[in-house]
Amino acid sequence: MRIEDVRTVPGLSGFFFDDQQAIKDGATQTGFAYDGQPVTEGFDRIREAGEALIVEIELADGSIATGDCAAVQYSGAGGRDPLFRAEKYRPVVEGPVADALRGQDATQFGANATMLEEMDAERSGGGQLHTAVRYGVSQALLNAAAQARRVTPTDVLADTYDTEPATSPVPVFGQSGDERRINAEKMLIKGVPVLPHGLFNSVEKVGENGEGLRDYLAWLSDRATALGPEPYSPRFHVDVYGILGKVFGPPYDRTEVTDYFETLREAAAPYPLQVEGPMDAGGRQAQIAEMAELREGLAGAGVDVDIVADEWCNTFEDVQAFVDAEAADLVQIKTPDLGGIQRSAEAVLYCDGTDTRAYVGGTCNETVTSARACAHVALATDAAQVLAKPGMGFDEGFMVVTNEMRRALARRDATREVPADD
Repeated sequence: MRIEDVRTVPGLSGFFFDDQQAIKDGATQTGFAYDGQPVTEGFDRIREAGEALIVEIELADGSIATGDCAAVQYSGAGGRDPLFRAEKYRPVVEGPVADALRGQDATQFGANATMLEEMDAERSGGGQLHTAVRYGVSQALLNAAAQARRVTPTDVLADTYDTEPATSPVPVFGQSGDERRINAEKMLIKGVPVLPHGLFNSVEKVGENGEGLRDYLAWLSDRATALGPEPYSPRFHVDVYGILGKVFGPPYDRTEVTDYFETLREAAAPYPLQVEGPMDAGGRQAQIAEMAELREGLAGAGVDVDIVADEWCNTFEDVQAFVDAEAADLVQIKTPDLGGIQRSAEAVLYCDGTDTRAYVGGTCNETVTSARACAHVALATDAAQVLAKPGMGFDEGFMVVTNEMRRALARRDATREVPADD
């Protein structure tokens, strides 16, 4: 099945773009907005409406496959690509990208996705292919291959990487946004496997001595026992956006730090705990060194808390570096930051056989289309967990990702049950 054309439509993403550095520097939140001036290049305000670029690939039979170019909420931070503007990159997709894809065989997802990556390498000096562009176009290519072959995107990815997909839904990780108590209770009632993210992105929220995070985990443990269905064994996962590094500072293997993490473990008990982005060292090598130092310190002290890489773990090469250095128990595969969606699958698979687990993450600032594509990545690679997205309302993203996995599994089961022709 041949690719006939590629078109785009500017659209909306599921949340907002936020200037993370300005927020970390103490920008005051007033209502839903932030007061003050942005500090990250490209931002006109600290919080701006999110954008997406809808990609449509028309096939020879007239059918349409879609993907959405979207970027993370905290664009331009931690080594990521700059703020994504749909109108700026629309001519790139409808121009050189479309020219390269017209006439290609839509069933050949791997070859088409690789061509897109190589096209980016040729243009790396000018930076013309933003990670969001590769992300959205590759989703459309994945869906085009699935349509042309009449299989699920999970099957396309499994064939491309010779994997055995998960046979049940991958555990979904819910994110609460700033409504960290109301939304957490909704997650507990629905029996969400991994929760609640928490959005602890300031010292004010974490506490001057980390007491706010500890008190929240104690509350969460009590509510999990009271509200969770039977049986229910959730895993707690909180993201602190490097703020613990501001509270304590290096070195991170000292007793003061490991003792604090032990109090977090005790507060979360009897539920296991993983802490994302404990510090932000300002660069990949420094981040790896400090994460490894903390992980070794926790292991040496017998503190059973997992740490999760996020800051400075953006590209496929970043994931490799964190895994090779054994700097994290879990790495977030920040799907929009890796570019082509196939790179997210490759990053998850790189963790196989190591001591590091992988979760298919991303951002609240994606779309339903990109979230559904990521659900297939999680299934095809049998990832440790997958993020509920888009948006910060929780319920909608949880529904989108959960239902997509259930649909894919049901379709694969039905296909396997069809008897072969005599």
